[in-house]
Amino acid sequence: MKRILLLVALATTILTSYSQALDYNDLGLLFSKDNTNGTARFNAMSGAFGALGSDLSSTDINPAGAAVARDSKFSVTLSNRNANLDVSYYGNTNNLQDEYFNISQAGGIFVFDIDNSNSSWNRFAFTFNYKMKADFDNLYSGRGNSNFLFYDQHIGDTNSPVNIFDGSIEQSFSNETRGLNSVFNIGISAVHDNKLFVGASLKFHNLEFRERSFLTEMNDDVNGNILEVEDFRERFIEGNGFSFNLGFIYKLNKFIRLGASYESPTWYQEVIEERAGSLTMFDVNNLGITGVEDRFFEGPYSLRFTTPSRLTASGALVFGKQGLISVDYTYKDFQNFKYREVDQELQDANQFFRTDFRATQKLSVGTEWRFDRVSLRGGYSYELDPNLVVGGNTNKDNIRAFSTGLGYNFGNTKIDLSYQQSENRQFYSLYNTGDINIDNNISVIAATVTFSL
Repeated sequence: MKRILLLVALATTILTSYSQALDYNDLGLLFSKDNTNGTARFNAMSGAFGALGSDLSSTDINPAGAAVARDSKFSVTLSNRNANLDVSYYGNTNNLQDEYFNISQAGGIFVFDIDNSNSSWNRFAFTFNYKMKADFDNLYSGRGNSNFLFYDQHIGDTNSPVNIFDGSIEQSFSNETRGLNSVFNIGISAVHDNKLFVGASLKFHNLEFRERSFLTEMNDDVNGNILEVEDFRERFIEGNGFSFNLGFIYKLNKFIRLGASYESPTWYQEVIEERAGSLTMFDVNNLGITGVEDRFFEGPYSLRFTTPSRLTASGALVFGKQGLISVDYTYKDFQNFKYREVDQELQDANQFFRTDFRATQKLSVGTEWRFDRVSLRGGYSYELDPNLVVGGNTNKDNIRAFSTGLGYNFGNTKIDLSYQQSENRQFYSLYNTGDINIDNNISVIAATVTFSL
């Protein structure tokens, strides 16, 4: 009977304690991310396009920007991301590198002039665009001794009393995530009196996420006998969401443009989660304890949720065809993230969002200068991290990024290249709050081909 009760207790721990896996607050942040992924021109200027328009990726921020384009166009972008991670865990540092390749953008703008001389509307445009909103491919691992432990008893121990292994020797862990969050938008925009640009778009989001996490504990008793435990967890999440976007751009004069846009919350209605895993405890020969493996599978579960809305204010100085300087300010309140299920674990996550998270601001600055057919570009952005508890007082968790790039205009065809470099520190919790520190150094190279139609 005692062994049965122990099995039940440990099985309950497996089902509810996702210690080395991402918790629901981590997942909420991950699924709300909107990286600077787009055309190479957009990336090279750090995404500061809210008051500029014309570029395909600008419509993801401000749908009014499509009508700025004078000609119809189509573009496709390939990107290569390189991640360099330094994982610190109780005095030990592990360096990891990984590389990923994706189609990060593809879409088109169709422009139609209005020839009616009695109308003050000059033209309108239809837009469709695919964007890789966030790439979930990531891997980190580490090893060390926290002097804490999860497992101090062996499932297969039939001794009375059972042996207690409460001396922490070492832990090793790894976490691997794969998948992406992509969005497809369809928009319409128009220009009034060649000054006021207005637009709206519908966005359809697709989420695919897979996580595999692995934890090994080695603990000993008072006589030096070692309990070795392997805890493996796997999670699958996929679903779809919907949002809309509204915006305008106004030409104050031939030099100054102002813009503003609002993107609604994204409502994820049909999201399914499944979990699987195993807990393995190896032989302890000196105590006559035989190894045991306990497996589990859970789901499918409904995981409906709503991500925060986004407000963007923009301004730009345009110096004819010579060059421009553009600034975007973005506001997003993560206290408004909400899981729409009655499950207590999800409701607890909602409470943490309300108390432990904050509204974030992002400032992006970009510039472009043209020399005949060649364009040179650069940008910088700074984004606050929303978590007030884990790393929130260090500012090292805030994302700092710079970008650069160039383009060449062949006439009906344009080729653009960009390079982005970002860095920040992430904090994850294994045994104590923020005890895993990861210094991220991410670089992205993108290439775009644009055809005028």
